[in-house]
Amino acid sequence: MGPARLPLACIVTTLIFVYMLVHHGASSQEVFPEADGPAAENSDELWLRSGPPPRVVDVDDYGAGDAGGDHVTEAFLEAWSEACNSSDDRSVFLVPEGKAYLLMPVIFRGPCRAVSITAMIKGTLEAPSNRSVWLDQDLQEWITFEGIDRLRVLGGGTLDGNGLQWWINSCKLNKSMRCVIGPTALYFRRCTHLVVEELEVRDSMQMHVAIAYSWNVVVSKLLITAPGWSPNTDGIHVSNSREVSISKCTISTGDDCISIVTGSMFVRVTSIFCGPGHGISIGSLGANNSWAHVSDVLVEKATLLGTTNGVRIKTWQGGHGYAERISFQDISMHNVTNPIIIDQNYCDSKRPCHEQGSAVAVRNIRYRNIHGTSASKVAVNFICSGALHCDGILMQDIYLVGEGRYATCSYTNATVVQFGYNFPFCSAEM
Repeated sequence: MGPARLPLACIVTTLIFVYMLVHHGASSQEVFPEADGPAAENSDELWLRSGPPPRVVDVDDYGAGDAGGDHVTEAFLEAWSEACNSSDDRSVFLVPEGKAYLLMPVIFRGPCRAVSITAMIKGTLEAPSNRSVWLDQDLQEWITFEGIDRLRVLGGGTLDGNGLQWWINSCKLNKSMRCVIGPTALYFRRCTHLVVEELEVRDSMQMHVAIAYSWNVVVSKLLITAPGWSPNTDGIHVSNSREVSISKCTISTGDDCISIVTGSMFVRVTSIFCGPGHGISIGSLGANNSWAHVSDVLVEKATLLGTTNGVRIKTWQGGHGYAERISFQDISMHNVTNPIIIDQNYCDSKRPCHEQGSAVAVRNIRYRNIHGTSASKVAVNFICSGALHCDGILMQDIYLVGEGRYATCSYTNATVVQFGYNFPFCSAEM
């Protein structure tokens, strides 16, 4: 790391530590107030001790601690089957603390006989670094939970994606390389009443955590990290899911900290630290002339540091559908490029994207109480389609100043209403 980057790295590390201390520490005080007697227990211990004791199935009892290679994965699947099919109301699938397991791509499937099941990951799970493990079988996921009701995944453990070989062979970094889709580290598909909390997910091959076709989901207190240069390493990716809550997470990656794409409704994102990365995004939507929809999203109480975008809505030309009733509020920006942006001409393609006669509608978007500093001259930018203008954009109490320069706001093909004090003031681009 060069001398010019050292002060910035120190600032980033300090701010992340302060953010985690304030938000995570304050929340634990609210949940476990001070009282006489023993120290407050963590949420894992409280859950285990509430009600009848659950059936605990330890992966080491099935040989995971002594096995290697594919045998570890087989032991995990045997333990999962036992926990999932338990006749007890509650069961625990336990990965014990203080151990590391090299785990091949695996799918933990439901439905389960147990009324509720907890995957308590206290140890470290490591993905194989050899890309052929996935490429030879055309696999795109590492650890998948599928078709499970009342699943809890927690425990304070670590999932290490060992993604370096994927990043350095990415066509995003090396244009001569063939573009391939890298695996997602932790994937939830068709899960209901899902809780994911208190895990570290790091260095994924591509996306870190994905939630798809799921309902009633709570994600909290995740630490997600990858180098800022690692391509396509989204932190949390939500698609085709309803009633999703994401809170109190610290996310530092090489792509969107959080991305919310088609089929997602009633999503709340609160108390997130994001940076480095590409910010918090709705989209992209409408690629390849597809129909897409996202609605009823609230992003609030977020802190973004040094990201290449702040809060963003991105749609492709030629798409159909809508992104509507989306609110961004109570957000702090520090040295963020493009702090507020809508881009209906998004194009992430080697070939140029030509103007088309249709677009994903963007309407009823609200920005309120967003403060901080912009690394780009244009702090607020609404680039809307000539085919279908952005409609119903509300700006209220926005204050964004430039880093050593004058910040501006501009918009094209958009209806913008401004209330309260707004700086920079938005004027239409002629």
